[in-house]
Amino acid sequence: MATTDLHMHVLGYDYFADRASDRLGLSRAAALIAKARAQAANCLLFDNGDALQGSPMGDYLAESGGIGPRRPHPAIAAMNALRYDAATIGNHDFSFGLGFLRASLEGANFPVVSTNLHPRRPLPVCPHLLLERRFLDRQNQVRRLRIGVLGFLPPQTVDWEPALRPEIAVSDILDAARDGIAALRQRGADLVIALSHSGIGALEPAPMMENAATALAALPGIDLVVAGHTHRVFPSAGHPGGPGIDAARGTLAGKPAVMPGFWGSHLGLIDLRLEREGATWRIAGFACWAEPVGPGSDHPAVVAPALSAHRQTLRHFRRRIGKTDCPLSSYFALIGQDPGLRLVAMAQRWHVRRALRGTRWQDLPILSAAAPFRAGGRGGPQHYTDVPAGRLTLRNIADLYLFPNRLCAIRLTGAEAREWLERSASLFLRVRPGMPDQPLIDPEFPSYNFDVIDGLDWQIDLSRPPRYAPDGRLAHADSHRIAAMTHRGRPVTADQPFILVTNSYRLSDCGLFAGVACGRPVLLDSTARTREVLRRYVAQRRVLAPDSRIGWSFSPLPGTSVLFETSPAAADHLDRLDAQVEPAGLGPDGFLRLRLHL
Repeated sequence: MATTDLHMHVLGYDYFADRASDRLGLSRAAALIAKARAQAANCLLFDNGDALQGSPMGDYLAESGGIGPRRPHPAIAAMNALRYDAATIGNHDFSFGLGFLRASLEGANFPVVSTNLHPRRPLPVCPHLLLERRFLDRQNQVRRLRIGVLGFLPPQTVDWEPALRPEIAVSDILDAARDGIAALRQRGADLVIALSHSGIGALEPAPMMENAATALAALPGIDLVVAGHTHRVFPSAGHPGGPGIDAARGTLAGKPAVMPGFWGSHLGLIDLRLEREGATWRIAGFACWAEPVGPGSDHPAVVAPALSAHRQTLRHFRRRIGKTDCPLSSYFALIGQDPGLRLVAMAQRWHVRRALRGTRWQDLPILSAAAPFRAGGRGGPQHYTDVPAGRLTLRNIADLYLFPNRLCAIRLTGAEAREWLERSASLFLRVRPGMPDQPLIDPEFPSYNFDVIDGLDWQIDLSRPPRYAPDGRLAHADSHRIAAMTHRGRPVTADQPFILVTNSYRLSDCGLFAGVACGRPVLLDSTARTREVLRRYVAQRRVLAPDSRIGWSFSPLPGTSVLFETSPAAADHLDRLDAQVEPAGLGPDGFLRLRLHL
């Protein structure tokens, strides 16, 4: 059994909507854990990382302090109560600093393994782990098994959190795995499990792969893989295939594998049938599946250690800090209208303008890049921001900006701003002019990579192929989708200088924007987190009414229509759209389909 990417959703509670949810939470997954243990005498339970950050409760605990031996972290205490056998750590577990991570892990009653992590000072983790377990066979005879466990996180972790560079190093997943396999086999491991906080990517190995689960599974000596990091469900009908990837059977490179969603949405299960072969055991059969959580009561063993922090979190995040005269929803962020995203961009520009006052950069025009974090996709039809008009609370601020990124500013030219937007435009599939009801969004492109740049206006020509692939590779070198780009009503020239406000994640030397962000002169690398800047901006302005338009539109294609998926709740907001749209029914996954005429 495995969980992954819990992101501090310990309880079945949606903090952004401020209501209980039967679609998420470790407390909901606990019912599936109990069910599996009742059905199988021989069980192991693992967590695959990113458990400590990602919800308002996680933020509150990090800000309030006090986590330690006398006050165990609620996520760790819940895992203790559920008797986890082992866990690994993910990149977001470092988001609140190494001290907070160390204090949190010190409360674990289970071992934590991280094979490619190399801390300068000791952490309560081990590079590889051998679990010795006594299992019952079908004749009710006791069998002794040694289960080796390896754990991995993306090598890019230190790029995403550069403050960690003096304190840790993260090596290549496959190189570390080879050493770990050899060490475990030498110690007599019968099976080797890879807890891979890494996505399902290419079979062919490459140096410092971020999504290395498939290549990892292909290594001799790995018996099964738990994947994560990309928030997908595997096996599933909706997961893309590829070399070494069998999304129906649930195998990577022929090995059993699972990726159980995110936020406690699923429990991953791998059912193994083992047979003795000489002095060793071999996998004679298996079944893999990811079981979704469902309605039911929260498991009391999980609720008890989290209840006090939950109540304190609710009191803290229900504090009013301002007012909005218009709804702030992300239902239409991917077709050009999102007042909440505009508000984030305005706050970022406000902060940088103040920070650069009195410097030689103060007269340069400031642009502000932001992306919608909750815009459907893998999160489903409920995964949207929807803040009604009226009071604004800290909970709403957390909803508008999920991640603890730092605010940064770089200098770039008009040509580089255009390339930035070309990368964002990879979100859209190519459209054939004159054809009706064509799909609009590439499902492989996450909305958190769809940067818009407030301060510019531009059009996106969908008749042309995307210049870049979702992973940042140049796909069509002679194609340009970005057209009619202007600043304050005037065409942008290639060498026109700008300041671009962005976040620390974008400045890492990996990901979609690496080719255009890396190497640009950094004018501000702030210690301020974007969410805190947004809170201060709202508190100062008090009453807000941001424009829903975020600078761009599609180039007209007469006689052409596309289908765009959004939340069914968006039906109540269609009158706010500038674009010509009409409802086209519900899709199979519960999204509302809108027909958009280009």
